[in-house]
Amino acid sequence: MQGKLSVDWTELAARIKRWGRELGFDAIGIADADLSAAEAALAEWLAAGCHGEMDYMASHGAKRSRPAELVPGTVRIITARMNYLPEAAPAESILADGTRACISRYALGRDYHKLLRTRLRRLAERIGGEVGAYGCRVFTDSAPVMEVALAAKSGLGWRSKHTLLLTREAGSYFFLGEIYTDLPLPTDNPQEEHCGTCRACLDACPTRAIVAPYRVDARRCISYLTIELKGSIPEDLRPLIGNRVYGCDDCQLACPWNRFARHTKEADFAVRHGLDAAQLAELFSWDEEEFRTRMAGSAIYRIGHERWLRNLAVGLGNAPTSPEIIASLNGRRSHSSALVREHVAWALVRHRPPPPG
Repeated sequence: MQGKLSVDWTELAARIKRWGRELGFDAIGIADADLSAAEAALAEWLAAGCHGEMDYMASHGAKRSRPAELVPGTVRIITARMNYLPEAAPAESILADGTRACISRYALGRDYHKLLRTRLRRLAERIGGEVGAYGCRVFTDSAPVMEVALAAKSGLGWRSKHTLLLTREAGSYFFLGEIYTDLPLPTDNPQEEHCGTCRACLDACPTRAIVAPYRVDARRCISYLTIELKGSIPEDLRPLIGNRVYGCDDCQLACPWNRFARHTKEADFAVRHGLDAAQLAELFSWDEEEFRTRMAGSAIYRIGHERWLRNLAVGLGNAPTSPEIIASLNGRRSHSSALVREHVAWALVRHRPPPPG
């Protein structure tokens, strides 16, 4: 750091925040690397098995909660948030129509990883142009990083009862990203929490996955079940999933602070292929080639066609009975995947008329 002793770190921090806004981020904060307060809660959550099959949550030891072990030399984390809420058919109206597929708002447009990484790298390069060579590494939901804890520590919001970052001015519909750095920048103060006695998110969760304030059991969470889980969705949870075929926003929809959520300005996050109001049967008809073509560049692409059909079969099983729904399911009864066949068979049973008497 000898060559950087003349840098006005306070002024540089202000410029970093300005540059971040110029790059399209809605807020930039700076935190130190001490996550000891969050480490114990993470260890307890993992010990309880709440991460389900997400083995990567436990496979990196303490690197997730100790930034300097993940990236040696890290003393500060520059955090960024970017709104993703698109102009789209209201999620509430889609949830009320059992024939349509409800997809999490963040996945209606292009995958966010590339866009955020590119913007963060540009910000890191801009900093390097000011201070010269320095240590940094960019992350966007791509490594063992406690994103919400760091964002809260840097003053971008507070960790809400549904465990997402929440802000008074913009709700919770935003992506997070980080730059780990060895620059001794001044840090920002955390925000005061404003959840109060509200439990709207807990009460709204369809599967009661928010088992306590600030604690989600992923094994019951619809986002986990439809995205992270690779095998069969537990039968007792299938009816509770309704028509949510990729992710779930119910806790965010119920949160009073999301009255202040702002629509994104990023064209990449705009709705693609009519996914904000698509019919379940239409999506279920896609073969693998059509799935790959339409979902290229989407976050949905990574679950693959097989799990896509699994999720849609559950949605069709929960849909109002109609000849179209039954015909759609019958069209996949002999699918090559045992996983798909199992969920189709379950769905068809749901549409059988009750026995007389």
